[in-house]
Amino acid sequence: MTDQNLLDDYIDVYMTGFKYVGDLVSAPMKQYNLSFEQFLIMRDLLAGHTLSISDVAKNRHVTRAAISRQIKTLLDNHYIVQDRDANDRRRLYLRLTARGEEVTTALNAAIHERFYRWVEVIGEQDGRELLRIMRRVSNEIIH
Repeated sequence: MTDQNLLDDYIDVYMTGFKYVGDLVSAPMKQYNLSFEQFLIMRDLLAGHTLSISDVAKNRHVTRAAISRQIKTLLDNHYIVQDRDANDRRRLYLRLTARGEEVTTALNAAIHERFYRWVEVIGEQDGRELLRIMRRVSNEIIH
């Protein structure tokens, strides 16, 4: 196969499927007006992580301003609240509301079901191989 054929095959795979891979997992978020990134913040909170906006920004390697926009939507939808630190009143921590816990739990279940349906179709071995290749592309090419 020549380099041009390899590139053409890549373009074909990308246009017919790969550009939609993110939608496979994130589609359930739409009904709650959430992005996948916002869901991940809620998921971390549900798992018991104590997070401030600065913590989220640092962990996601993005600016505080970018996270603030995501947090604003979560606050506006009453999925989270901000609690002041008892020892440092300037510091605010994020906490899921009861509604936020319900939504996060429902989305966790939906994502789990969608992901493992995908694994059933291609098989666990190919699923692991695909993730290995995706991780390698992320580590060696994107980053």
